[in-house]
Amino acid sequence: MFKSKISIVTFFSVLIALIITLLHQFELVAFADVVMVCVRWIVACVLIANAFDRRNLTTWILTCMVLGIFVGVDFPNFAAALQPLSSGFIKLVKTIVGPILFATLVYGIAGHSDLKQVGRMAWKSMLYFFCATTCAIFIGLAAINITEAGVGVDVSGMPQEELPTVTKNNSMLESLPEHVHGVYKFTSFFKDLFPENIVKSIYENQVLQIVVFSVLFGIGLALVEEKKRKPMVDFTESLSEVMFKFTNLIMYFAPIGVGAAMAYTVGHLGVDILKNLFMLLGTLYLALIFFLLLVLLPVALFLKIPILKFISAIKEPVSIAFATTSSDAALPKAMSAMEKFGVPRKIVSFVIPTGYSFNLDGTSLYLSLASIFVAQAAGIDLSFGEQLIIAFTLMITSKGVAAVPRASLIILIATADQFGLPVFIIAAILGIDELMDMARTSVNVIGNCLATVVIAKWEGEFDEEAPYKD
Repeated sequence: MFKSKISIVTFFSVLIALIITLLHQFELVAFADVVMVCVRWIVACVLIANAFDRRNLTTWILTCMVLGIFVGVDFPNFAAALQPLSSGFIKLVKTIVGPILFATLVYGIAGHSDLKQVGRMAWKSMLYFFCATTCAIFIGLAAINITEAGVGVDVSGMPQEELPTVTKNNSMLESLPEHVHGVYKFTSFFKDLFPENIVKSIYENQVLQIVVFSVLFGIGLALVEEKKRKPMVDFTESLSEVMFKFTNLIMYFAPIGVGAAMAYTVGHLGVDILKNLFMLLGTLYLALIFFLLLVLLPVALFLKIPILKFISAIKEPVSIAFATTSSDAALPKAMSAMEKFGVPRKIVSFVIPTGYSFNLDGTSLYLSLASIFVAQAAGIDLSFGEQLIIAFTLMITSKGVAAVPRASLIILIATADQFGLPVFIIAAILGIDELMDMARTSVNVIGNCLATVVIAKWEGEFDEEAPYKD
């Protein structure tokens, strides 16, 4: 269990500190304030030593999250001064949105040389992906509306200029009779889908417009002859790889951004905000479990997929995804595991890579849940219709997220921008994003592995005997 002596020291230090904190919090034992301060910073020193010993990004992010809490509790004014660091991190993440959506969508659509050959498999895959992610999104909406994890967060201490402003009434809307207002708003939504200028759309972070342009561009590119298509396909593949590396570089700043975000949040709102954050975390894990039990398990049972053998086949890629928070790292193992499970290579090689952009079940569920959490925390009362519009938007925008660590953060920020939700509240979510990413990434991999079996069964090419071989 423990890789070194420092790991043992860290485990017992955190355990003892947690017991002392709980005893003090519930007033079972009265400790002086100076004692609690000493306990916190002894643990901080141990955690820093452990992070230097382990030397991995995940440990540093979790360590800085805890340090941010301690700084926010003991030095609230200093914590408030750290806010630009978390804002800087969010700005860095925003720079990825346009290029990564364009590259992954265009390459995913135009990267196959023969559209006719993959056409049947494509529409079946897309239909399944749409149904699965739609279920995930609505389970996320239901879960956050039941738990109301964001209700009660006091954001009065936040900079008021960052709060969303009320949209002014459209002059055209005022000139129309009231009974057609709904039609006008609906058609206006579709009007806003289409980009006037793609550079302008990227500059303004208009995610839906970028997605529509990329899809149409990808289809157009796929219809061009091979000699002229290949250079552009190679370019988008290279661009997507560069953006993956770019994201990884930005994530080295994540410990500082997360620590500053948590310090600022706790320093401004008090430690009570953590109750809401861990309610959000618990809501996500419960919602993901419900999704597995109510959606994926019935699909597997209906298709008579051997559940225990399937679990045995996917346990290694899922473990990799959970530990690294990147389904991309689990891709080779997932593909080989599904081949051994009885899915033909041609189906595996199409469905899993496509699913990495279009079938992110865990991410879709998280995005719907987190976006409503942001609205609840900001005191914005969204109607059922408004939540449905957000859900519809997420069905589209979540399809362009590449399988890189914490990539869903990009879409969450973009969605908040799109609907006038305050982005600064996402800084609080950053503190526990690592813990949430582990779960949603694992569900992404499970969903994509199951999708290969579903398509293979649908095509009548699944090897029924393979799962039963040793």
